[in-house]
Amino acid sequence: MLISSFLTYLKDEKRYSPHTLVAYETDLRQFEQYLQDSFELTLLTSKAVQVRNFMVALMDNQISANAINRKISSLRSFYKYLQREGTLTANPMLLIRSPKIPKRLPVFIEEHKLDQLLDSPTVFNDDFASKRDKIVLELLFGTGIRLAELLLLKDIDINTYESTIKVLGKRSKERIVPLHASLLRQVEEYIKLKSMQNFNNKTTTLIVTNTGAAAYPKMVYRIVQRYLTLISTQDKKSPHVLRHSFASSLLNRGADLNAIKELLGHAGLAATQVYTHNSVERLKTIYKQAHPKA
Repeated sequence: MLISSFLTYLKDEKRYSPHTLVAYETDLRQFEQYLQDSFELTLLTSKAVQVRNFMVALMDNQISANAINRKISSLRSFYKYLQREGTLTANPMLLIRSPKIPKRLPVFIEEHKLDQLLDSPTVFNDDFASKRDKIVLELLFGTGIRLAELLLLKDIDINTYESTIKVLGKRSKERIVPLHASLLRQVEEYIKLKSMQNFNNKTTTLIVTNTGAAAYPKMVYRIVQRYLTLISTQDKKSPHVLRHSFASSLLNRGADLNAIKELLGHAGLAATQVYTHNSVERLKTIYKQAHPKA
């Protein structure tokens, strides 16, 4: 009941995305089960010591610091909500410190490799599935949108007159992202091809399966991994890598950081500034290669 009311609050008042709500519920249910199994306690009777023990148990199970921090963040929001609602007086999360996360630079793929893939005359063909796969890659790299945002796109979100797309981002915030001429033309061709398919299961969603149903996260992951394997040996090959590649390409070509922030839909500039580190590393590499004293 407590978790359900909290999730309703996040959905209706905070306007969190379905993906975020699932993550919060998973974290809270896991902690609730841990309290019951290990201490025979409930969410209302737990103390800071049980939260610390939960963190230790997660570490013992080789759960990453990033994942643990997300769970701690979920618990913080949950107990803050209970305190504000008057359900709880003492907040057990006030004494909890999140584990430190080592700084990692965003993983991206070099622009020339992506150009080589997307412009290849042999990788993609003219059938629907191949055209669809190419549009997935082109949109992720050409606009920097998130996986969840890609899956929410509808045909009517494409503004052919303005050469833009309307993106529904985190917390249901809308933003407008421009499309370059080549990408707009490809999207138009894809939509036309999609309309010609004899799907029994038609949807207004832009990206669909081979049967016409709305695309789903695992499907997009498979598409991205399949094609990035052709041009990259790095371990991480996810839709978010293409988002990082989009941002890094813009920054390396002199784009303003605030403009990149708006295109990515970041709430603050701090999230965007991480890409400047990649740019500095690139400059260092060029310096070492080109300077006679380096």
